[in-house]
Amino acid sequence: MSDTYDDFGVETENVALSMDNLDKKILELLSTDGRKSYRKISRELGVSVGTVHNRVDKLTKFGIINKFVPVIDHQKLGYNLTAIIGLEIKSGTVAYLIDKDAFKSNILAIYDVTGQFDGIIIAKFKNTFELNKFIKSLLADDTVIRTYTQTVLNIVKEELNSSMINFDS
Repeated sequence: MSDTYDDFGVETENVALSMDNLDKKILELLSTDGRKSYRKISRELGVSVGTVHNRVDKLTKFGIINKFVPVIDHQKLGYNLTAIIGLEIKSGTVAYLIDKDAFKSNILAIYDVTGQFDGIIIAKFKNTFELNKFIKSLLADDTVIRTYTQTVLNIVKEELNSSMINFDS
């Protein structure tokens, strides 16, 4: 078997790392404040700074923590319109959109999905003119057959940069 598969034929990169309660508590604290110092975390959890450092290194090494990034308030930057766009494409995957400069500044998320569409995009725009230009650019792409756009009226919960999950399950 190749190095990317375990003895049972499961891709090792897709195997979930088992975490103990300390790992989970560290993740919860960092999810709330990614800038919290290891010293503060160690005090809150009653463990040494070295232990926190080693645990965060382990979580990073195994890809549980991918990076530390700011959570941006898009509305304060003028991006007041959120759109959910379904895409039907000719072949392949919607992942090719990642490298398209015309779309980079608006797209927050790209998903390959099952069902009526081949992919779903979540994107932010300053106004309907930007959204219109974006949709027209998508439709001008030879790969895109059709789009279906929904605009968001009210954001109830949006934490695309957050890792807030229920660690109790």
